[in-house]
Amino acid sequence: MILPVEVFGVIAENAYFFIDDETRHGFLIDPGAQADELLKIIAERKFTIEKILLTHGHFDHIGAVNETQRALKIPVCMSKGGDYYAKDPAINCSAFVGESIILNDVTCLADYTEINLSANPKFGVKLIPAPGHTLDGAIYYSASAGVAFVGDTIFCGSYGRVDLPGGSERDLMKSIRDKVFTLPDETILYTGHGPETTVAAEKAMWS
Repeated sequence: MILPVEVFGVIAENAYFFIDDETRHGFLIDPGAQADELLKIIAERKFTIEKILLTHGHFDHIGAVNETQRALKIPVCMSKGGDYYAKDPAINCSAFVGESIILNDVTCLADYTEINLSANPKFGVKLIPAPGHTLDGAIYYSASAGVAFVGDTIFCGSYGRVDLPGGSERDLMKSIRDKVFTLPDETILYTGHGPETTVAAEKAMWS
């Protein structure tokens, strides 16, 4: 089960529940705001969240992390380089919107780490590095489900900005070409903002 939840902080952002139907265990991806709403969904639907996964460290994707982590007492995982954003409000850009978000308890994972559920080791995602929007950009890909959670690496008909700390247009274009467009064409791309899309649809726009 994939349950998208548009959360509203300073910027609207897509958080996602990726849940194993058999066990009701799963992951919470990019809880950017409205921790109370996300926790309410978990309680009402009887989800057990094993890990919080972050596609990158910008404030609009991490704003509800501390509160949800405290409530759920679970690990928060980022790509390598995530500490650069997690611990500095200027770098994660929360300082620019009048906030001061600092994440003190994160685990930075190696490229291509397989992240599987304890309740069902066959259910999981692979962390694919995708720098460019940020240094720590990551895609969480499930081949069995045919989905990828791409954060702000690519949107429907667009892609993430590159003018914030650690951004690089050259690196982002390489990530899109080498990491997104090499996934199977039918892969559904769940983006950080706006509607989902597919690899095939985005490749067609870029051709």
